Amino acid sequence: MSDYSDYCEIVVKGQLDADWSEWFEGLTIAQNDRGETIIAGPIRDQAALHGLLAKVRNMGLFLLSVRCVIDGSWKDPRHPGDPS
Repeated sequence: MSDYSDYCEIVVKGQLDADWSEWFEGLTIAQNDRGETIIAGPIRDQAALHGLLAKVRNMGLFLLSVRCVIDGSWKDPRHPGDPS
């Protein structure tokens, strides 16, 4: 079972390269057609989320939205057999 029960998507204005994924704790970095970047994936807890948001702030990125699924109902594609 994964230690990550929450899933979050952080949307920022502008485009970040996928190379930033490691710096953002291995989360997925993707761009949409509106010139925004979506930083998404499993997070350990609220402290980890706040750490990610601090990185967004420290980079001077314009935060557009944060959306989290916190009930464990999401499925981690990296662990398809994981019941979390």
